[in-house]
Amino acid sequence: MSSRRPPSAQASPGKMPIVVPILMVGAFLMCTTENIVAGLLTQISSDLHVTEARAGLLITIFAVGMVIGAPVMAVATRKLHPRVTLVGALIIFALGHAFTALSSSFEMSLVARFISAVATGAFWAVAAVVATSAAGPALASRALGLMMSGVGLATVAGVPLGAFIGQLVGWRGTFWLLTVLTVIAAVIISRISLTHNTGDQASIGSELRAFRQVRIWLVLAATAVVSGGVMAAFSYIQPLLIGRTGLPEWSLPLALVVYGIGCLLGTNLAGRLGDRHAIATYLGATVIGALALALLVPLSVSPVWSFLLFFVVGAAGMCVPPLATGMSILLAPTAPTLAAASAVAAYNGGVALGSWVAGMALESSLGITGPSAIGAIMVGVGLIPLIVLALLRLPSATTPKEPS
Repeated sequence: MSSRRPPSAQASPGKMPIVVPILMVGAFLMCTTENIVAGLLTQISSDLHVTEARAGLLITIFAVGMVIGAPVMAVATRKLHPRVTLVGALIIFALGHAFTALSSSFEMSLVARFISAVATGAFWAVAAVVATSAAGPALASRALGLMMSGVGLATVAGVPLGAFIGQLVGWRGTFWLLTVLTVIAAVIISRISLTHNTGDQASIGSELRAFRQVRIWLVLAATAVVSGGVMAAFSYIQPLLIGRTGLPEWSLPLALVVYGIGCLLGTNLAGRLGDRHAIATYLGATVIGALALALLVPLSVSPVWSFLLFFVVGAAGMCVPPLATGMSILLAPTAPTLAAASAVAAYNGGVALGSWVAGMALESSLGITGPSAIGAIMVGVGLIPLIVLALLRLPSATTPKEPS
C-alpha cells in the first residue's frame, strides 16, 4: 500500500521547480499589502479620522517592520526548515491583516501593520534563497525574476483590485480578502516538500564576515535611496492625481494598473539581464527613474503625461528588488539568507525614509508635487554608490556557490 507524498519543490534539469511560481503568489500577496495603502489613503484617513499625510505612516511603519524583520528573522530562523518559516510567516501575516481590518483606532492599525511587516520580512528573506536553491545555478536568476514578478503582478492587479474593492465595500474589506488569500497560500506551501540542508551551517560570525567588503554595502546603499525615492512619489499618488491632475477618484485603479504594468516589465527585464549586466541595468534604471520623477513635477497637470511617467517610474523602480537581491547573494555566497534579508531591509529602509520625508513634503510649501521632487532627488543620489560599484565591478557569476 503506497502512501501519498507531498509534491517536491525540485524540478528536472532545465525546468522551473513548482515551488517558484507558488512563492510568486506569496510575493504577490506581500507586495499587495505593502502598497495597498497608497490606493486606499483617502478612505483610511477618513475612517480613522487622520490626515492623508498621517495615514501615510501606515506605509512607513510597514517598511520599518520589514527593515527589522528581514535580518532579525533571517538569523532567528536559520536552523528551522524553510517550510516552517514560510508557513509561519504567512500565518502571522494573515493575523496582522485581520487585526488591521478589526482596528478601531489609527494606533491599533499601526501596530497591526508592524506585525504583518515583520512576518513579510521573514518570508522575503527565506523565499529568495528557497527559489534560487531549488532552481539551481543555471536557473537561479530566472527563478528570482519569476518569484519577483509577483511584485509586478501585485501592482498590476493586486493593488488596483484592492483599491476598487475598497471603493465598493470599504478599505477593511480589502484587508479581509488579503487575510483569506494568505491562509490559502499557507495551506498550499505546507503541502510542498522542500529540501533542507541539515549539514554544517556557517556560524553567525562567519556569515557576518561576508559583509566586510565594501561592494555589498554599495549595493545596499543604492537600493535604499533608489527604492525610497520611487516610493516617496508612489505613496502619495492618490493626492497628486486627484488634487493636481484633476482625475476623478474612480480612475485611480486604472492609474495603478498602468504603474503596475511598468513594474511587471521592470521586474522581468531585471530578471533576464541580471546575470550578465547587473550593474549596467541598475544604472540605466536609476537614471531613467530620476528623470521620470523630475518630469512629474511640471507635467503632472496632464493626465497623459502623468500616466506615462508613472509607468516609467514603475518600470525603473521594480528593477531594484531582483537586482539588489541577486547582487547581494552573489557578493555574500556564504551567507545567502542574510544577504537576501539585508537587501529586503535596505529596500524597505528606503521606503520608510522616502514615505516619511514625502509626507512632510506634502504638508510643506512644496505641496502636492513635493513627494515627486523628493523622489527625484533621492533616486539621483543613488547614482553615486552605483558608479563606485561599477568601477569596482562584481565577481563572476559563472560558477556560483549553491546556497546552503
